[in-house]
Amino acid sequence: MEINRVAAFSDGESGGNPAGVAILQASPDPMDMQRIAAEIGYSETAFAWPSGSSDGAWRVRYFSPESEVPFCGHATIALGAVLAKRFGPNAYRLELNAAAIQVEGATKNGALNATLSSPPTHSRAAEESERADALRLFGLTEADLDPRLPAARIHAGADHLMLALRDRESQRTMAYDLAKGREIMNRHGLITIMLVHIKGDQEFDVRNAFASGGVFEDPATGAAAAAFAGYLRDRSWPHGGAFRIIQGEDMGVRSIINVRLTDTPGASVEVSGTVREISPPPG
Repeated sequence: MEINRVAAFSDGESGGNPAGVAILQASPDPMDMQRIAAEIGYSETAFAWPSGSSDGAWRVRYFSPESEVPFCGHATIALGAVLAKRFGPNAYRLELNAAAIQVEGATKNGALNATLSSPPTHSRAAEESERADALRLFGLTEADLDPRLPAARIHAGADHLMLALRDRESQRTMAYDLAKGREIMNRHGLITIMLVHIKGDQEFDVRNAFASGGVFEDPATGAAAAAFAGYLRDRSWPHGGAFRIIQGEDMGVRSIINVRLTDTPGASVEVSGTVREISPPPG
């Protein structure tokens, strides 16, 4: 099985979130996909094969090193770039476990790029137990939260908890116990916990704890970015139809996620970024 290794949402020739991409002829065994994802060790690996539908769609499943994930934005961006390189620039329809989406891959100014159209979005206020558990996990208090964006459970193909912080330093010094984080995320059915700092109406610093997948932190999280876009829309935030997320900077792998959205409640949003190829390990 050939595994493509690429970093999605890169900042030019650096940064981005590494993902594995496997293009297959038929559906593999789920245990094999889980094993391969663990061997690769990236936060997610996308496995894609022809769905057999008349429209030429691809069936896609995503696996972290420890579990299957219903939707992964950065692995979808990586997949779009790999499909474009192998089969040509195009919009590709993807059939996920519980949704159908589209990803468009192309080469722009000599660099691979991809744009995904997310599953539908929705959000709600965080429950008291969700918020309290997350605050304790990170050693934060209610006073650390930015009231402009109240804590919320956000969704675009997967569920995330969003906490907006007043102080960039509180975000920069994020620390938590991985095992405890995994227990909390699994108990509440969360894929990540997203810590947001507002730089401006259309720009945000973000860190995403991904203990549910056995990863301390994700350097770029397209699924959470899409869910966050839906939340901003639900809050009537002045997004102006587009905004940018800077993620991974505190890890030394600065990543850039560009998001476009309409004001239609629940509608799909577009998440795009640049992709750079990663050399495979020796041997």
